[in-house]
Amino acid sequence: MHERPSEDVSRDAQNLVIGDSQVRWDGNVLEIDIEERDTRLFNPVHRRVCGKVRVIPEALNPTSFALDPAQNHIWHCMAPRARIEVEMEKPGLSWSGQGYFDHNRGDEPLESGFNTWHWSRAHMKEGAVVCYEGERGDGSLFASAIRFDRDGIPTEAPLPPIAPLPSSKWRVGRRTRSQIGVAEVRRTWEDTPFYARSELTSRLYGEDVVAVQESLDMRRFDSRVVQFMLPFRMPRRPA
Repeated sequence: MHERPSEDVSRDAQNLVIGDSQVRWDGNVLEIDIEERDTRLFNPVHRRVCGKVRVIPEALNPTSFALDPAQNHIWHCMAPRARIEVEMEKPGLSWSGQGYFDHNRGDEPLESGFNTWHWSRAHMKEGAVVCYEGERGDGSLFASAIRFDRDGIPTEAPLPPIAPLPSSKWRVGRRTRSQIGVAEVRRTWEDTPFYARSELTSRLYGEDVVAVQESLDMRRFDSRVVQFMLPFRMPRRPA
């Protein structure tokens, strides 16, 4: 993954092109063509990474949500439940499973709007549930739980109790929500100085669930040290 100049990016209603990679939406399936180089540190040879990802929604949700009173930050969960198919050419691997598809958009940088946030999503026997909470840049707090039915229609749900989690190896604070106030980290997939993404087990609305959870610390992200480190992890392509 690389940062790229604006001339390497184009989009229309159905397509987004970033360098040699692109995303296409045909009304039923989201197809992602990946053509990249890996970013292994301290290794001058960056291997080719290429393949295709297909996201097949079980249902589509038309409703988006503002995360702040000024509506500078909008979250939209397009597909609360989906099927994912991955076919990679390099490295040669493939898999399929359950998935999810959302996006954030806004009129200002995330670090201007938020100090921290914690998010989790779990498949239920029918539909899915998303818990979203954090602290905005002005110090105000927000928290919500949203349940999506089998048709993707969202409704506000009672917010379960806070379930504290151990900090990541980079000491990023983490927490989630659970009906019993307890959750367990099964494994952590991403652990960086400002962001952690993990797999959890918890209990929500009478069901034992496996959830994907993320915690983000924007004060750390905005620090000089992290900003200095970022180009080593995400190289910047020249214009």
